[in-house]
Amino acid sequence: MKESKSQPSQPETSELKKLTIQGDTYYTTFTRKYQAKKDWIKPDKKKVISFIPGTVKQILVKPGDKVQADDKLLVLDAMKMLNSIHSPMAGIIKSVLVKEGDRLPKGSVMVEFE
Repeated sequence: MKESKSQPSQPETSELKKLTIQGDTYYTTFTRKYQAKKDWIKPDKKKVISFIPGTVKQILVKPGDKVQADDKLLVLDAMKMLNSIHSPMAGIIKSVLVKEGDRLPKGSVMVEFE
């Protein structure tokens, strides 16, 4: 049910929730999955996060190393492939939070910049 901009309508039952998309207001029901989802948080550019689950095969940097954008940081074995993880920026490595052989879930912080 879409709400008119000139004359707002009220929800018919208390189960309906208000949803605003690009300035238009709707009253709808939400699934439990939708209600339980986490809010989006802006990614921290200083943290390199695993984009898929995998096993750390090789670490090529250590704390204090200076790296350039696109330098290889580590190798992650995931989905039967060796994935090279590259530096998203130039900077100094603050910490390496993984060890070779570590099994990582998706979303794990692997390397942190100063």
